[in-house]
Amino acid sequence: MQPSLTEVLALARLTGHPRRQAQQCSSFSAASKLLANQAASAQDLELTEHWLSQGQRRVIHWFEADYPDQLRGISQPPLVLFCAGNSQLLNAPQVAVIGSRKGSPPAQHTARFLAEHLTRAGLLVSSGMAQGIDRAAHEAALSVGPTLAVLGTGPDKVFPRQHRQLQQRIEQGGVLVSEFVPGTTARRDHFPRRNRILSGLAKGVLVIEAQLRSGTLSTARLALEQNRSLMAIPGSIWDEGMTGNLRILQQGAALVTCVDDVCNELNFKRQAPTSENEPENKYGRSLANPGLLANVGNEATSIDTIVARSGLPVAVVSEQLVLLELEGRVASVAGGYIKVGRR
Repeated sequence: MQPSLTEVLALARLTGHPRRQAQQCSSFSAASKLLANQAASAQDLELTEHWLSQGQRRVIHWFEADYPDQLRGISQPPLVLFCAGNSQLLNAPQVAVIGSRKGSPPAQHTARFLAEHLTRAGLLVSSGMAQGIDRAAHEAALSVGPTLAVLGTGPDKVFPRQHRQLQQRIEQGGVLVSEFVPGTTARRDHFPRRNRILSGLAKGVLVIEAQLRSGTLSTARLALEQNRSLMAIPGSIWDEGMTGNLRILQQGAALVTCVDDVCNELNFKRQAPTSENEPENKYGRSLANPGLLANVGNEATSIDTIVARSGLPVAVVSEQLVLLELEGRVASVAGGYIKVGRR
């Protein structure tokens, strides 16, 4: 006999010892006696019924066969998941791509490049719907396939608010996942709970950019506790934004410089041609002066410096930089331009 929605919502609200007891039960009916003092509110029921009435949405509880196997073995697994989109993706081989909410332009470019090509390789890229690195990873994955986002709010809420369109796109082309009942707004303590699901669903976690004290590194620690592969992009010793990456690399995280590094670490056979076999420039033959690119550094390089190095007139340099930016080889940042193109 299938439990009612009211009973499932009560299960979602369990905390502490009753929650742990429910996890040990063999069936929903066996766990139902624990729900006597945790009845779902009329508001929970109304909001959830309204949410379920729109689009491809479902509620998956601990005792269902569809509950993702990857989460069953983690500490304090969610007893209920609210999913919007293609819930079958929950069991797809995933790599969580994470990093700073204030991701630098090079880090965001790296996230986009790797997320796109990991998706092409057959891995499902997941992240936490935050600004910066998370957004870059989701958008790049969506450009060629699905993506999975774990939310720190109820599935009917958008956080941050400027991600409304992105959240809609993910629901249409991937899947949104939350353990919070509809109507739940963002709170600081929700995000560590989100992170344990993000790392728990994944085969591995890839850190793009992180400082020593950051939510990104807390997710990295969760990945190790959950026996997931931990990977990181190397960075400059002078870049404060990469101090967390360097630390976890010192502690044994796998160093990643390309998609093959991720696939090898996860023992995953890629399902697409290598990125080296793809066209260097999706816009066709480059119109930019190839010699000019050599005068742009990995740190911000001013136009005056590029002019001095190249010996070209300012007007020519400005025109060429626009072409290089359109081709994705440089990015405009405070202080000038940086080299971001494919190596």
